[in-house]
Amino acid sequence: MITSLFGIKYPIIQAGMIWCSGWKLASAVSDAGGLGLIGAGSMYPEVLESHIRKCKAATSKPFGVNVPLLYPQTDELVQIILREEVPIVFTSAGNPAKYTSQLKAAGVTVVHVIANQKFALKAEEAGVDAIVAEGFEAGGHNGIEETTTMTLIPLIRQTVSIPVIAAGGIATGRQMLAAFALGADGVQLGTRFAAAEESSAHQAFKQAILEAGDGATDLTMKQLVPVRLLKNSFYKQVKSAELAGADREVLKELLGRARAKKGMFEGDLDEGELEIGQVAALIHEVKSAAAIMEEIIEDYTKAKDEIHYLTIG
Repeated sequence: MITSLFGIKYPIIQAGMIWCSGWKLASAVSDAGGLGLIGAGSMYPEVLESHIRKCKAATSKPFGVNVPLLYPQTDELVQIILREEVPIVFTSAGNPAKYTSQLKAAGVTVVHVIANQKFALKAEEAGVDAIVAEGFEAGGHNGIEETTTMTLIPLIRQTVSIPVIAAGGIATGRQMLAAFALGADGVQLGTRFAAAEESSAHQAFKQAILEAGDGATDLTMKQLVPVRLLKNSFYKQVKSAELAGADREVLKELLGRARAKKGMFEGDLDEGELEIGQVAALIHEVKSAAAIMEEIIEDYTKAKDEIHYLTIG
């Protein structure tokens, strides 16, 4: 269902992560049989336009753009997407009704990212073609409800009739198989591809992902936009402020500008914002996007064959 919707070989989507998902990663994932997404959240309009054109030149396979709806230049980003005839758009962090009809009128396949039943229903009512149900384990912007993927996927599956893509805590073929067992039609991976060779993340950040163990991340900044971070000096400043009762304005001032760029793109592991998911604890090697895709499919096939022989009773 997901493969036919997007015109891809495998039901695997690479998340459109800020500062990690440029044209190199998106085109590499698409070439390997998945769906690559350019992460527009960290791009000025002219930068997004350049990445779209470079992605077109690098691959003949379908690719898309992820657009977080909380940024002030969203209108300009959408106009570039329409002008460049991008076939697939994932929207997140905002009202799914705002651009869905405009995009679909232009023949774009639209997917919206949600973390609860309320927005799943709003997205379906808005006319999106599919939903990404993102659990609490995910990195970056997250659901304030803290619903885990294990609970969220079957909950959303029984809520909507359109395809459901599972996200949050998925990096292996076994986890993909588990997501399908819960009712998902496809999976979206962020953290695993953030550590890909083609990711535009700084090498220091990639190394930090490899070194992240159990409990290395935490969901914080719930008064602004909940975000899962690696625990570093900046994270400790945020937690201290929150424990001291800081309000939204104090947290905004602490966050400042370009904090995420400083951490993920420029490699400042102390003062930068390092957004990553819990599943980083399972990642121990930087590989090419093609090798990651191959590894996931092999792991999925092996796990499926093993489960085939299990019986109950």
